[in-house]
Amino acid sequence: MEKIRHPEKTHKPDQTSPPRPGWIRVKAPGGKDFEETRTLMRGLKLHTVCEEAACPNIGECWSQKHATFMILGSVCTRACAFCHVATGRPDLLDPHEPAHVAEAVAQMGLNHVVITSVDRDDLPDGGADHFAQTIEAIRTAAPSCSIEILTPDFMKKPSAVSILAQTPPDVFNHNLETVPRLYPSIRPGARYFTSLDLLKRMKESVAGIFTKSGLMVGLGETAEEIGQVMDDLRAADVDFLTLGQYLQPTPKHVAVDRFVLPEEFDRFATLARAKGFLMVSSSPLTRSSHHAGADFQKLKVARNAREG
Repeated sequence: MEKIRHPEKTHKPDQTSPPRPGWIRVKAPGGKDFEETRTLMRGLKLHTVCEEAACPNIGECWSQKHATFMILGSVCTRACAFCHVATGRPDLLDPHEPAHVAEAVAQMGLNHVVITSVDRDDLPDGGADHFAQTIEAIRTAAPSCSIEILTPDFMKKPSAVSILAQTPPDVFNHNLETVPRLYPSIRPGARYFTSLDLLKRMKESVAGIFTKSGLMVGLGETAEEIGQVMDDLRAADVDFLTLGQYLQPTPKHVAVDRFVLPEEFDRFATLARAKGFLMVSSSPLTRSSHHAGADFQKLKVARNAREG
């Protein structure tokens, strides 16, 4: 099986990002709990997006024994210009993976878990049934644990929504990632309105489900474009929006256009709340699954308050 960590992309290689400002720096990962989390993942042969996507929050999360599981293998069929996950010929599905994820969730004593995956355009359902099997396994092994899934767009996989609707998570997350103008260079294999439609159809298919989406900023988008994406997400009845700073994983990935000031993130949060999102997380180090458990509890409180 061939893994390509830095595939050819649609942007020029070896682009240089501006120096990282002080507010974007994080501590190096380490410590007893961090090592115990890593040992558990290795023992069960599990992948995490924390490692594969080089998340800056891995030290904090793993030290608290929180991890975002990445299923469907470790090789993606897409080559997005921002993403550190390897691309190439995908792995064979591991039929034991759902049970292993559930075992890890139970061993870690998680109250809330986030499950994500690589894109699997090679599978007839895009991996939707594997997600469903993983949800079922977690419900059995850790019935008190709430479940959030962060999925691919399932483009040209018409059965995916109906499969997931039969075994739904508590939170359905699919990230738009960037504004539509930048899709050809940043998400060349994806389509903006396909992603929007997926969020809308999941919300319509499962009563009471929370939906969530996220954007990276600092890729060359404008504030006006971000505002329009917020409007599009609200039209799809999305509950929760995350906004975080894009960080260039390697020189082979698209460069950072600029580092967005913390006060700008605060303004984005204010705007998003005014547009009607139940929850907004907006800061330089915000990531989709960072503090997801605490945010899920806040989501429930916010919806109850809105419904009176």
